[in-house]
Amino acid sequence: MKDKNKGKIYYTIFTIVLVVAAIIITFALLNKNNDKDSKELSYTELINKIDENAVEKIEMTVGSTSIKVKLKNEEEKKEAIIPSTQAFVELVQNKIQEGKVIDLKQDKTNIFVRLTNTLVNLLPTIMILILFIVLFKMQGLGDKGKVYDAESEKTNITFKDVAGLDEEKNELLEIVNFLKEPEKFQEMGAKIPRGILLYGKPGTGKTLIAKAIAGEAKVPFISMSGSEFIEMFAGLGASRVRKLFEKAKKISPCIVFIDEIDAVGARRTGGSGAESENNQTLNQLLVEMDGFDSNETVIVLAATNRPEMLDKALLRPGRFDRQITIAVPDAKGREEILKIHSANKPLGDDINLKDIATDTAGFTGAELANVLNEAAIIATTRQHEKIVMDDLEEAVKKVTVGLQKNSRVISEKDKKLTAYHEAGHAIVSKYLETQQDVKEVSIIPRGLAGGYTMYKTNEDKYYISRTEMEEKLVALLGGRAAEKIALNDISTGASNDIEVATSLAKDMVKKYGMSDRVGPVNLETKEQYELQAFGNNIEDIIGVEVKELIDTAYKRAQDLILEHMDKLHAVAQKLLEKETITAEEFQKIFDK
Repeated sequence: MKDKNKGKIYYTIFTIVLVVAAIIITFALLNKNNDKDSKELSYTELINKIDENAVEKIEMTVGSTSIKVKLKNEEEKKEAIIPSTQAFVELVQNKIQEGKVIDLKQDKTNIFVRLTNTLVNLLPTIMILILFIVLFKMQGLGDKGKVYDAESEKTNITFKDVAGLDEEKNELLEIVNFLKEPEKFQEMGAKIPRGILLYGKPGTGKTLIAKAIAGEAKVPFISMSGSEFIEMFAGLGASRVRKLFEKAKKISPCIVFIDEIDAVGARRTGGSGAESENNQTLNQLLVEMDGFDSNETVIVLAATNRPEMLDKALLRPGRFDRQITIAVPDAKGREEILKIHSANKPLGDDINLKDIATDTAGFTGAELANVLNEAAIIATTRQHEKIVMDDLEEAVKKVTVGLQKNSRVISEKDKKLTAYHEAGHAIVSKYLETQQDVKEVSIIPRGLAGGYTMYKTNEDKYYISRTEMEEKLVALLGGRAAEKIALNDISTGASNDIEVATSLAKDMVKKYGMSDRVGPVNLETKEQYELQAFGNNIEDIIGVEVKELIDTAYKRAQDLILEHMDKLHAVAQKLLEKETITAEEFQKIFDK
């Protein structure tokens, strides 16, 4: 494997050197030609100079159409290109006989010089050809599907390594049974789905569960990304598809896994160039999925986080006729995932994975794995023998908010502004019924933020009401409202809040149909020409509705701040004193 990687490195270096050399030589030749331009005579000018008796000497080399000309009253020699050496020599000799005084000198050249001149002239063409060949090789005509099997690399992943996806595993168990004993299904006349589409957010475990199916069934697993099919040369993508399925048929029974299938399976268009190549690749994929014999036990799994982008032909029966959602895990699933990823890590006695699972609502499996990895790094940095609860909580903050920047020097003015901004978020959220309770407020910079307000996660939410979204807008704009009212000024610190609020308001109008004027229609994925079907001024209406949602939320945030100014000042003052306040310290302000 190391030798293979070393070979790739050398190949890459060689390619880079070749490309650089080609560029340098090309520019050198161009510059050479440019230098010539100032000293060059055209053939017509040369003949005129000869007729004017202005030519003193002509130097020629046998076999070359390039000559040197010495004009009278000029020190520098000029160069000229003649169409035919024999015809030109005859012309000059005739002019000499007519009385023109010209010194005609003809030198013989050896074959080596002639060959060198020829090669120099052909060098740009040769370099371009070599470069084209190298690029062609880099694109590769062969397949790139990586095979995991008993002879090379095993997946070593089974269903026990997959947590938080119990229903999905049960759904896919029949695929495992089919791969193990296909004859039982065939005797019953049952046809197992040829293709299964796994879709969900990035990091939810689509690739993991695909490998687990192969591990459970103990069959080879061929993995390839959708982007690996796409090439700059026409026909290579389709070639890759054919070779991938040829490989699968040879080692059947097996699983073919295509990750990010939206890269190759997006809806076909009538475009040209790259779009035409994509269409050709997709067509070949459709053909291959239809071309399985009944005795070929090949299951095609594909993953995407954008199922709406896929071509409808991919989703018809006989292709990817079964679609399984790989959702974000719930609290129980998150706890199980944390247990799996913490199995090889030393945990302290105070560790409560259930509490961490509760605080990480909305986290994917990949994000939870990252939290535990960050906790291990933090514990090592702090020289702890084991990972303690404080390490885990810091890791959650680091993943969600960003790295704490204690070294950043902040002026008292900026501290005050940040304190009132974060206090505004916390105060407004406190008095909004649908919003989560405050967990921690800080003016210590993290990531790109000057401070942060964290909220408790009381439950997993699968649906969000209009009221919740409207109050979310109010909470997001609470920081800006506090700046304006308490300090009579506004800052760029609210830029991210405004961005999120605007995006949420747009989704309410265009995606979720929560606008009375626009109505319950989805306009999010509509093209410009499609929007016109809803009226010529539909975009203006959308803009008005979005602005109205933002303005209403901002007005409500201001009203809440004005109503509870004493609490705002108290929270801001506490932040200036301690920099970070906990949920208990925050609540004490309201208990007074």
